[in-house]
Amino acid sequence: MSPASSIGDLSALADVASGTKPVHVICLGLSALDQVWRVDRLFAGQSEKIKATGYGTLGGGMAANAAVAVARLGASVAFWGRAGNDAAGHEMNSAFVSEGVDVENFRLFADGRSSVSGIIVDSSGERQIVNFRGLYPEAADWLPLEAVARASAVLADPRWVEGAATLFREARARGIPTVLDGDVADAEVFERLLPLTDHAIFSEPALTSFAGSAQDESLSALARFGCRVIAVTRGEGGVSWYGNGQLHRQAAYTVDVVDTTGAGDVFHGAYALAIGAGLDVREAMAFSAATAAMKCRHAGGRNGIPTINECLAFMRTKP
Repeated sequence: MSPASSIGDLSALADVASGTKPVHVICLGLSALDQVWRVDRLFAGQSEKIKATGYGTLGGGMAANAAVAVARLGASVAFWGRAGNDAAGHEMNSAFVSEGVDVENFRLFADGRSSVSGIIVDSSGERQIVNFRGLYPEAADWLPLEAVARASAVLADPRWVEGAATLFREARARGIPTVLDGDVADAEVFERLLPLTDHAIFSEPALTSFAGSAQDESLSALARFGCRVIAVTRGEGGVSWYGNGQLHRQAAYTVDVVDTTGAGDVFHGAYALAIGAGLDVREAMAFSAATAAMKCRHAGGRNGIPTINECLAFMRTKP
């Protein structure tokens, strides 16, 4: 396994921040409305009532949070997804617009129901989530695939399989990198999407569910799908990945954690931006780890996402 190295040449990111290197990312998948309760402790698993110390309603969802991360970092981004033509759908749409995310292909279906999540976050920043995934058509034939031509990278989560497969096929045909947010999903979802994926980044629970273990050896076992990179994020344990026939690791950046909600989503958005900007995998992993760590210093899935320049300054202060 190769050791962690210095952060390398991140000048392409500075060029993105200055506007001299345009980067455009398409993020496709889940947008959810998150109802967040802050508590002193999580549920213990029995029937019980606990007191909330705070409450808020925020936009969430894996690909949605990734899109906001790309926008906050300073690149161009479009979100492609589905919601109901209901109060939650309109609230999510407005939140995207306020962040500068292109929502032309965020479709609100008249007969659909938006995805809504309930999240409780304890005093250490750990959380429990229950999600209603929403109801809307699976067909993706309305997606404007000609728009993929202007993308630097595309990202999808596993919540809209038909959409992800359609987007990834088009991106592959055009030589545009594809990034998969490997959250927990049925095995057949990954069996369909991984052969279309260049960079697959799993959570530990998802890798365990799909591969039988979250150990590093499981990453090399998934090389059979032909991905350029197979990775797993481990929170405070950093990220491990398999590429070019070798296992690699990137350590996590040490911060005072307030809330881990959305950290993985932010990691994926930063990674797609970095790959789209032309960074190599190690540099992209370091940048993404730093971006996610900075987010964890703030409450909420989207609060605290830095700009590129803020992230680069943060990285210069760390070993």
